Amino acid sequence: MNRLIKEAMNGDADSFVELMKQNMQSMYKTAWVYLKNDSDVADAIQDTILACYEKMETLRNEKYFKTWMTRILINKCKDILRARMDYEDIEIVQEMGRLDQQFDALEWKQMLNSLDEKYSAVLLMYYYDGLSVNEIGDILQLNKNTVLTRLRRARKLLKQEYCFSRVAEVN
Repeated sequence: MNRLIKEAMNGDADSFVELMKQNMQSMYKTAWVYLKNDSDVADAIQDTILACYEKMETLRNEKYFKTWMTRILINKCKDILRARMDYEDIEIVQEMGRLDQQFDALEWKQMLNSLDEKYSAVLLMYYYDGLSVNEIGDILQLNKNTVLTRLRRARKLLKQEYCFSRVAEVN
């Protein structure tokens, strides 16, 4: 991927397209956490791709490409949420994508939906995107200790939710 990033930074459109294809699923899942609407997710991804293409020369180091791209995506999602709140006055409910291969499992979706956005976002970035605590901190503009605390609390909340759902099934 580093080769593609370097070529894209040098203006190679084909490398940029391939780079975006490789990151499409990750962008979708991140945008879904914030927007929970396929149409809005598509808009956020499209805006992100355009912004990345137009600003590719501003990327200083190719090893931070994913962090840079994800930060742009989150900003685009927040723009859409602000517009949605301004014009539609809709309550926003966050949902997280998969942590493992069972993304479509309703049980996981329900448990992750029960988490606050600040927890579901760090779980998604850490487990699904494979980002480091420092990268998550850069993207969300949080210090490392805050990210670690949110991860710990999110795991604890998921465990509680899982145990609660198991008890409910038995009864």
